[in-house]
Amino acid sequence: MFKTERLFYFCAMNVVLFDHPQTKVSLQPLSFTRPLAGIRVGILTIAEKWERRLKVVASFLTEEYLSSKYPAKIEKDNIFINGAVCPDEAMVKIIYALKEGQCLYSKDLLLAFRGSKEKFDKLKVKESEGAIEHNEDFTIIDAVWKIFKKNAEQIHADFELITKDTVSQPLKDKHTIIYGAENVFIEQGTKIRAAIINAENGPVYIGKDTQIHEGATIKGPFALCEGSFVNMGGKMRGGSTIGPFCKVGGEVNNSVIFGYSNKGHEGFLGNSVLGEWCNLGADTNNSNLKNNYSNVRLWHYGEQDFKDTGLQFCGLIMGDHSKSGINTMFNTGTVVGVSANVFGAGYNRKFVPSFSWGGGEQLTTYRKDKMYEVARSVMERRDIDFDKDESKILDYIFDKTARYRDWD
Repeated sequence: MFKTERLFYFCAMNVVLFDHPQTKVSLQPLSFTRPLAGIRVGILTIAEKWERRLKVVASFLTEEYLSSKYPAKIEKDNIFINGAVCPDEAMVKIIYALKEGQCLYSKDLLLAFRGSKEKFDKLKVKESEGAIEHNEDFTIIDAVWKIFKKNAEQIHADFELITKDTVSQPLKDKHTIIYGAENVFIEQGTKIRAAIINAENGPVYIGKDTQIHEGATIKGPFALCEGSFVNMGGKMRGGSTIGPFCKVGGEVNNSVIFGYSNKGHEGFLGNSVLGEWCNLGADTNNSNLKNNYSNVRLWHYGEQDFKDTGLQFCGLIMGDHSKSGINTMFNTGTVVGVSANVFGAGYNRKFVPSFSWGGGEQLTTYRKDKMYEVARSVMERRDIDFDKDESKILDYIFDKTARYRDWD
């Protein structure tokens, strides 16, 4: 689930953000619980980026088990856009100019199509009349590690988009030090006390109703989204996005924490992505660099194996509703699925299946009724219902991922 402010405009264009099947698998476990365009990278989700640039309210064409929560609005004339693609000015300009039956593609990848749902379903990209090949560079989030790898550049892009023709709120705390003040934007309702903010190497966005507590140090590019807190002494390094509605402390580097997740205590999180409703216990740490400095291999659901990321730095990928106990250690390049509860001494497995309970090789299945009880309690604290749509999604994921729980 992601809850953000949606912008409503009048526009003749009906935009539908679709899930590309191969990309959908590549972004698991994060894509288990949301459409591709629900991924947050930079300050905004991909959906929010398109909505702001095209001045529309978009809908989602996603898998059936997600469609009750994320329904598609289909009309006779639609613009279908690949939900993993981050917009830029060049692409937006081309999409605005698409005519009925035209598509935009890059190599064999469909980027956008204008027309009816029936024509979209039958579309063969290179055989399409009037197909336009996009030869310029663009950003696509087609691997989980690209979320943190592309996060800094997307913070820059979103910062320009959000702050254009708007005025930052003044900093009222005389004990806070800011370097590169022209690159800092403060929304309404923020509370900042005795912090150090360095935006010389990239923008710092401080969202609505956020709090930065005493002794916190923040280095840009950095985004603190609506309703989030940086706790006392927190060390927020560049390339990181927090929130909305998160609490963070300790050290965070080049990582993205989706909404409603907490890392409130000491411990290191680097080159990582946490889904929604996650919680890292005190002194949870992850490694993001192998001792031999070789490339990190990461679990890939499509290939059913660990795949070379080509990265030297890669930490923890954690699906929605997963949690760790105090003093938990995650090895370099660890993937934790949805609704796992990880704890215990020593390093954990590098692939922890969804609905796992325990640590190391001592894993059992996290009972659905117990997990749902926790999820309901956690969500109610934020005045959000754990409804039938949520339970339906998690039921599907429980069954879908049963094969990975080989101890059952």
